[in-house]
Amino acid sequence: MAHYSTRLKIRTFKEKTEMILMVAVDDNNGMMFNKRRQSQDRVLRDRIRKLCANGRLWVNHYTEKQFMQDKNGMEHINVDDAFLNEAAPGEYCFVENVPTAPYERWVEQIILFKWNRKYPSDFRFDIDLSSGAWKLTSVEEFPGSSHEKITMEVYSR
Repeated sequence: MAHYSTRLKIRTFKEKTEMILMVAVDDNNGMMFNKRRQSQDRVLRDRIRKLCANGRLWVNHYTEKQFMQDKNGMEHINVDDAFLNEAAPGEYCFVENVPTAPYERWVEQIILFKWNRKYPSDFRFDIDLSSGAWKLTSVEEFPGSSHEKITMEVYSR
């Protein structure tokens, strides 16, 4: 069962809270089109659950619907529409439909899951990974359930 947060926390410049962002993107860093996710993949959800097995995964109510399809591993998922304000150090946030750039200063690591396809998009991942603040530390490819190949890129400060 998912956990719902009732506390409200607003991040300040003085806080040193470092979360881990996870985002699925197409070849143009697209995330959504017409207020809908571009794609989803059961194997990717399983991979996310494994990455978060010893921690906590934060999602909003939109993303919760995707994870409720499988039911397994829901004990590590916390749901709050202000999830990027709620995540504690080392906790994971899977982002689908909210801007991430305003939270960049509180991010220690970014995990991009690339669909290796081009989809129509009108909402894109908005952190510039080529700014020099981020270094690509690992790349892994794995087959998905609905995608021949998904590429996982991990960026660290």
